[in-house]
Amino acid sequence: MKKNKCNKIQHYNSYPIITPEQLKIQFPITYEEQKTITDSQNIIKNIINKRDHRLLIICGPCSIHDVNAALDYANKLKILATKLQEQLYIVMRVYLEKPRTNIGWKGLIYDPNLNNSNDIELGLKIARNLLIKLIKIGLPLATEVLNPNIPQYFSELFSWISIGARTTESQIHREIASGLSTSVGFKNSTDGSFSNAINAMRAAMIPHHYIGIDISGKVCVLHTKGNTNTHIILRGGKHPNYYPENIISCEKKMIQAGLPKILMIDCSHGNSNKDYRRQIDVVQSVLQQIQNGNHSIIGLMLESYIYSGNQSMYSSNTSMQYGISITDACISWESTEDLLYLLHKQLKPFLANRM
Repeated sequence: MKKNKCNKIQHYNSYPIITPEQLKIQFPITYEEQKTITDSQNIIKNIINKRDHRLLIICGPCSIHDVNAALDYANKLKILATKLQEQLYIVMRVYLEKPRTNIGWKGLIYDPNLNNSNDIELGLKIARNLLIKLIKIGLPLATEVLNPNIPQYFSELFSWISIGARTTESQIHREIASGLSTSVGFKNSTDGSFSNAINAMRAAMIPHHYIGIDISGKVCVLHTKGNTNTHIILRGGKHPNYYPENIISCEKKMIQAGLPKILMIDCSHGNSNKDYRRQIDVVQSVLQQIQNGNHSIIGLMLESYIYSGNQSMYSSNTSMQYGISITDACISWESTEDLLYLLHKQLKPFLANRM
């Protein structure tokens, strides 16, 4: 009687890729640059813990797809950040991965050529090289963690990190957050509820053991110490949730969970009803709330680029317009300047009194 042979069906192909250690050797940072990053991490922790009166501003493109445009934007932002540094601490948004609700471009790391060639090793190299150039300009950097292995390649370069609405509920992302040296913001769920973000904050505060990779690329058990520098990001859901009643509701839930009242408002996504122009309305509402005595809002997120709106990446590369987002639409540089100057001027009598 013949034995049945199991047919092994392979659903994927695999191939080796550069390790985090190799990438860091190829694109190193200096001791002085690392100290600058550590200093900016500490400034953000002080803002979150109410030891620094400034408002934290996470500002930049929805995603990075053009290195030259990103550097152009960064030079503009650095000049503005220096002018407004007494009241605002401005951090550049540098998103290298994009979560997809359905399908679409997954970010610079995954498809740097914008043509579905999926040259991920090239994407990793372009991304780390860009991050180092941005650090040399003198800007603190912010990103969102999506792939659990990516932090080993880049995390020491960032001053602030977010966990998105789709991954805040993920156990592995909570474990990753517990081991980061940066402050971490957890976004509320896509339906607008706060409970997953509150649970994520509590989970990230304690030590964890989990399976991951080390800098040599070897699979290992990672042990974290816990991260107490976390906060919630209100990004809206089915309805905006930046209004005073929403913030009061979130504050009550945080107090019930034994957490400090620390909130950041994402001016885009559900809070703008996905209309980039309505980010201005969100900023003006937050400004008024702080003037009226709010103490829990420690920062804002803005999707901002050189020019307003967005464009499709599926047009030919030669016809794509410079400085315009290929993912979510952004406000223009001129609007960004106007908003941040307004915040700096109007909040000056109020921010120091919130300490």
